[in-house]
Amino acid sequence: MVRTVGIIGAGFAGLVTAKVLQDFGFEPHVFESDSEVGGVWAASRRYPGLTTQNVRSTYALSDFPYPKSYPEWPSGQQVQEYMASYADHFKLNPLISMNTKVESATFDESANQWAITTSGSESGTKHYDYLVVCNGIFSDPSIPDWPGAHDFTAAGGQIFHTSDFHDLNMAKDKNVVVVGFGKSSCDVAAATVGTSASTTIVARKIIWKIPKKFKNVLNYKMLMLTRMGEALFPYIDRHGVEKFMHGSGKAVSKSMLGSVQGVVTSQFKLNEIDLNPNTGLDTIVRSTVSLASDNFFDYVKSGQLTVERDTEIVQCEAGQVHLANGKTLPADLLICGTGFHQRVPFFDESMMKKVTDEKGNFQLYRQILPLNTPALAFNGYNSSFFSQLNAEAGAWWIASNLSGMLTLPGEEEQRAHTERRLAWMEERTEGKHSNGTNIIPFSIHNVDELLDDLNLSIGSLKRFREWLLPINPKDYAPLEGKLIKRRDSMVAK
Repeated sequence: MVRTVGIIGAGFAGLVTAKVLQDFGFEPHVFESDSEVGGVWAASRRYPGLTTQNVRSTYALSDFPYPKSYPEWPSGQQVQEYMASYADHFKLNPLISMNTKVESATFDESANQWAITTSGSESGTKHYDYLVVCNGIFSDPSIPDWPGAHDFTAAGGQIFHTSDFHDLNMAKDKNVVVVGFGKSSCDVAAATVGTSASTTIVARKIIWKIPKKFKNVLNYKMLMLTRMGEALFPYIDRHGVEKFMHGSGKAVSKSMLGSVQGVVTSQFKLNEIDLNPNTGLDTIVRSTVSLASDNFFDYVKSGQLTVERDTEIVQCEAGQVHLANGKTLPADLLICGTGFHQRVPFFDESMMKKVTDEKGNFQLYRQILPLNTPALAFNGYNSSFFSQLNAEAGAWWIASNLSGMLTLPGEEEQRAHTERRLAWMEERTEGKHSNGTNIIPFSIHNVDELLDDLNLSIGSLKRFREWLLPINPKDYAPLEGKLIKRRDSMVAK
C-alpha cells in the first residue's frame, strides 16, 4: 500500500502533485534544489524580458486564480510569486525541502521502496513507497561547443544560456550576439536593445511568430488558446469536427491558417525585413508556437536589432564570431537560446535505459507512466500552452492510479500506444519533440485523454464553449472533488 511519495522538483508539476496527493491522503515530500519554488520561473532561471506565452486567465491552476492586479501577460517574477502564493495557500511549504539537491534515486527491490539521497540543506537518504519525477524538461541548458570558444572566453568574452542570463547590465555597451530564434532568444535580444552597443541574432532557422493581437485588435487567445485553434492541426487520432477539418473539409482549415499567415506576414512586414519563414504557418506544429516578443519587429525595422538568418556560428575567437554565411560579427557576449537536454541526472544508466528508448525518447504512457518500471511516474513531461493544467490533470491521474481507481491497459498495449505516439511525434516535428516531451500544440487533447481515463468531464456545454473561447482553468476546478468523493465511496464499500 503506497503511503509516502517522494517528488523531485517544485515547479508547477511538483507543487500541484504534492497538493493533490495530500488531498487524497498520501504523504508527499518535495525536494527542490533551488532556494524558492517556481522551476523555470525562479529567479535563478529568469532572463530579462521573460513573460508568459499565455494570458493570465489561461495560465492558472484551476482552483487558484492570479491576482486581478496582474497584467494580461504576467512577468516571470509575477508567475513565481503566484506559485509561492499557491504553496502558502495550500500549506505545502512544510512538505518542501528547499536548497536540497537529489543526488540519486534508486529503487530497492527488496524493500519495494525508492531510496532518495540528497545533499545541501537536507543531506542523507530517505525512503519512499513511490516516486514522481517533476524536474522539468527545461532544467539542463544546452550550449553549443563552438571551435575557439575557449579563446573567446580567455580574451574576456562571456557565454551564457538564456536561463543563466539574469542581469541586463552585463550587456551594457557590449556587442551582444544571441543564438536562436525561439521565444527566449528573441525576448533577450529585445531586452538588450538600448543597453548593448549592438545586438545581433544568429538564427539557423526562422520560425513563425504569433502576435499578441492580430491586426493589433484581436487577442491571439481567441484563436490559438481554443479547441478550434488546436483543431487546425491534425492530431494523431481525429474524430468529429477534426476528422472533417482534415478530411473532406481540409480546405476550411487550410483557408483559416492561410488567412492567419497573411495577417502575420502583413502585420510584422516580414517580407520587407526579410524575416518571412518561407513556409506555411502549419509548420509551427513541427517545433513550437512562439509568441512575438514585445517591440521585437519594431527594433528590427528601425535597425536597432539585426537578424542574420539561415546561418550559424562556425568559429569563435577573441572579440568576434564567424558565421557560415561568411560574415564576421564583433562579439563580447554570446547568449544562447539553444534549448535544453532532457535528462534525469539522479537516475543511473540502468534506470535511464528502462524509461527511454534507444533514441533517448521517454517512453511514458500518457506522458506519465514509464513502461515496466515499478512505483514511478513523471509529471510535467508535456510541454504545452497549458502546461500547468496538464500537470494538474496529471496529478489527478497519478493520485487516482495510486488509489486503485484507474483501470489501465496491459503492458503490451501501453507500449504499442506509446511507441505509436513517439513515431507520430518524430514524423510531425522532424525530430524536434524534446525526446517525446513536447506536445505543442495539442495541450487540450492531452488533458482530454487523461480525463477520459478518469471518466471525468467538465460537461458538454463547457467543452463546446472551449471551441470558440479560450480555455478557462476554473472550469476544471470541481473535478478533483469529484474524484475524492468517488474514492471515498469506493473505500466505504
